[in-house]
Amino acid sequence: MSAEAEAGAAQRTVRSIISYLLLFALVVIAAVGLSGLLGRLLGEGAETATADVAGLARSLAFTLVGGPLAVLLWRVVWRQLGDGAERGSVSWGLYVTGAYLISLITVASSLLGALSTLIGGHSLQWRQSMATGLVWAAVWAWHRWMWRDLRKRPLHLAGVPAVLGAYSGLVIGTGGAVGALSALLAAALREATATAVGKPWWVSVLQSLVWAVGGGLVWWWHWNHDGGRLAGTGFAGVALIAVGVLGPGLLTLSGAGITVFVLLRLLFDRVEAAELLLEPLAPAIAAAAIGSLIWVYHRGLARESPVTIRQGSQLVTSGVALLAAASGTGVIVNATLALAATPLAGSGARTLLFGGVSSLLVGGPVWWFVWKPLDRESGVTSGAAGDSGSWLNARRLYLMVVFGISAVVAVITLLVIGFRLFEYYLGEVTGGSLVDRIRAPLGLLAATCLAAGYHFAVWRRERAVPTAGGPARTHAIGQVVLVTGGDPAPLRRLIEDITGAGVTVWRRAGAGAAVAAPASAADAARLAGELQGVSGRRVLVTVRPDGTIDVIPLQD
Repeated sequence: MSAEAEAGAAQRTVRSIISYLLLFALVVIAAVGLSGLLGRLLGEGAETATADVAGLARSLAFTLVGGPLAVLLWRVVWRQLGDGAERGSVSWGLYVTGAYLISLITVASSLLGALSTLIGGHSLQWRQSMATGLVWAAVWAWHRWMWRDLRKRPLHLAGVPAVLGAYSGLVIGTGGAVGALSALLAAALREATATAVGKPWWVSVLQSLVWAVGGGLVWWWHWNHDGGRLAGTGFAGVALIAVGVLGPGLLTLSGAGITVFVLLRLLFDRVEAAELLLEPLAPAIAAAAIGSLIWVYHRGLARESPVTIRQGSQLVTSGVALLAAASGTGVIVNATLALAATPLAGSGARTLLFGGVSSLLVGGPVWWFVWKPLDRESGVTSGAAGDSGSWLNARRLYLMVVFGISAVVAVITLLVIGFRLFEYYLGEVTGGSLVDRIRAPLGLLAATCLAAGYHFAVWRRERAVPTAGGPARTHAIGQVVLVTGGDPAPLRRLIEDITGAGVTVWRRAGAGAAVAAPASAADAARLAGELQGVSGRRVLVTVRPDGTIDVIPLQD
């Protein structure tokens, strides 16, 4: 490409970025202005529309200035999208994704909030939320039409709105479900302790159910109807691990830990009234129950996903459990030092000890089950991964990350301990012994050193272990495009296991659509023979209607 052509491409890129940023800002400004005006129209009484003069002026300016400018700029941009190069701009995909996601979240939160507020009996507050929801619903419908338009929809990031929309609905629905179950359990506990006060219990349950059902509908629509579940992109895999595995894992373990903590206090530390001790129990049980359901569902999806997603899911689960277990260990050391320094310590140290024990009891078994520390071969041949080479590399990277984070935490805690020591001996500090001043960072340091030492030892042991299969696995193929008419999952797993490469599936149309993908041992051997000696950045694998497999290296 000549220098003049490169300069022209750079100018088009800068122009598109500026255009879409400006269009995004104008759309948001116009929507905010319209929401304010519609909210005033829906308000009760004439004073509602005229009391706030500054707010009315802002809404009018946003609507009458920002609105026409947004329409004018959109018409220019929309006309330019007839060019295929403009459709292929990443800026266009980012604009549609960002505007669609923000409008979707605003619509869901406003409309669900309005309905929830109306159930609670606040007849005035729901009107502004309803106005905001109606305006942003129009913005959402507009951008959804652009996203689904076959002629001008983005060529890049086309599946991202479905994925983000699904997980946005999942987060909203999860919060509502946890709130509904928590309110129901809290009502049951109040009945058990004869302390029912305040508004009827069913109001809170119904308000939370509105959020749960609304978020569930948003999730289902984007997950199933819009194809978020079938998106096989790298972004979809990262979102699955981050939102479907990491988030629910943290929610489940934190809820389970608080539940165990409350039970331990009920059994051995009943220094407060039962009502106060039971107060965190309902939300904790709800979080653990709802979080575990979502966690199990997405871990099942991860096990059916490509090898890298399966590995990431398992390692993230191990990391979440390790965080809970290590935190519990540090708190136990902290509480033990408090009890040792002051044998007549009050209930505070004992309560702290129960907190550490509960965290360790919850995180430790999960980490043991997932990581399998006694299985010395797990780092080479285990892990639902099916590919020992990539699994070993993933484990090594995970071990290095854990060791690195532990080292950083250890350095910080050492600095804190040193500061506390010098402050104690050099200054005129009153109140509390030296142990009381350093026991919290010392407990964190002990837990960090244990985690760092173990993972560093495992890393050194596995660094010397060659990949199962040795040099026979060359990983000479970068990406495989599989064309088949049947279920692609068995054949995709075989290709991943043989080559270690990522697999993109294209479904065959027409007569070949009923072909079943091979998955037997003979098929695996035949496929391995076809792939033997094949190398390239991209390789096409096709399955004919009669079951014949063709392997075609593609030119870069």
